[in-house]
Amino acid sequence: MAADGYVSRRGARIGRYQGILSQGFTMYGKDRFDERSNPQGVLNLGTSENKLCFDLIEEWFNRHNGGSNIAPHMFQYSDVQGIESFRHEIAKFLTDYARAPKALNPEHIVVMNGCCSIFAALSAVLFDPGDCYLIPTPYFGGVNPDMWLYGEVQAVHVPLDSKMSDGESFPFQLSVKKLEAAMQKANEQGIRIRALILINPHNPLGDIYPEQLLKDCLDFAHRHKLHVIMDEIYMLSVYDDINFTSVLSLNQPDPERIHFMWGFSKDFAMCGIRVAILHTRNKEVRSALNQLASFHGCPVPIQFVLSQLIADREWIDKIFLPTSRQRLREAHQIIVDGLAALGIPVFRSSAGLFVWADFRKVNMKIYFTNFWMSLNMLSWTRIRIGDIQTVQDASNP
Repeated sequence: MAADGYVSRRGARIGRYQGILSQGFTMYGKDRFDERSNPQGVLNLGTSENKLCFDLIEEWFNRHNGGSNIAPHMFQYSDVQGIESFRHEIAKFLTDYARAPKALNPEHIVVMNGCCSIFAALSAVLFDPGDCYLIPTPYFGGVNPDMWLYGEVQAVHVPLDSKMSDGESFPFQLSVKKLEAAMQKANEQGIRIRALILINPHNPLGDIYPEQLLKDCLDFAHRHKLHVIMDEIYMLSVYDDINFTSVLSLNQPDPERIHFMWGFSKDFAMCGIRVAILHTRNKEVRSALNQLASFHGCPVPIQFVLSQLIADREWIDKIFLPTSRQRLREAHQIIVDGLAALGIPVFRSSAGLFVWADFRKVNMKIYFTNFWMSLNMLSWTRIRIGDIQTVQDASNP
């Protein structure tokens, strides 16, 4: 209770929270694996960091002296929504790379320090405490604390199974039928669903939603008057020969309820930069988000430098993206081949920084001792397993 302790009930709730991400990373931080000094330590297979292209990013920053022409006004207070020049460059960037049918409006963009902050802000703006959102399982476990700590908003799972049902062509196949079933069950239980969260390309499965499925999901949300929060943070990390469709490229049935997010952490190998954007046409939502944006702002000089980076299309198109995709493809193949040699099945993926593998029949202690040699050759890659949210009633690996 607030009267008896140092923090409020809300503070106590936040302090007690133990998410799957924080638990795993705390264990890793206390006992890090090292081949020589700590061979019995914890091997981090759960942090999704793109370390494949640090050399390219370092070269670009060095060539531009860390960003040129930093002006005095950049050290003053600025527009909490994001500086105008950055939002203009982001709008042009997303218009091109998300293949939007017409130029995006910079006024529809809000800049924050990471997609986690955007999720947290949306949990307060779109939901009331006790509301819920639909999300297909398995999914990135970080969504849970992002939505719960500020907003007290919880997930209602849409279970996807590793075993294919009649009419399905691949495991973990999402369908509107499954969305409707989860929605109906929530309604019967008196649970108020306010939004559908989709991650595309998917984390952790690494697959890509077909265009028609995206359209069907938007129609489903429109029928039920749900917001759609579309996380496309791996939009440019597609390494397979497959078409990716962004929600920004579609004719949206309810554009006022479609909220798109993307950031620099994964596609541009900049987890430490902490810059992400939300695109929403909804003026009321933007107005509320801007009230919170000052708590989650990005330094103006960082926004200015990133404006220069995304405006350098020749470097992006001819150097960075081709190299990034090639290295992702090669790293993915080495990991898949190494797991296959140990008899460990892997779900076919096309994007992202992880593989979804079935370890249920594996003696982990024996196999990881042998498999470390493959990982050690690629110290910049990770198998993302430890931070995945699954559900008990789904037969997920």
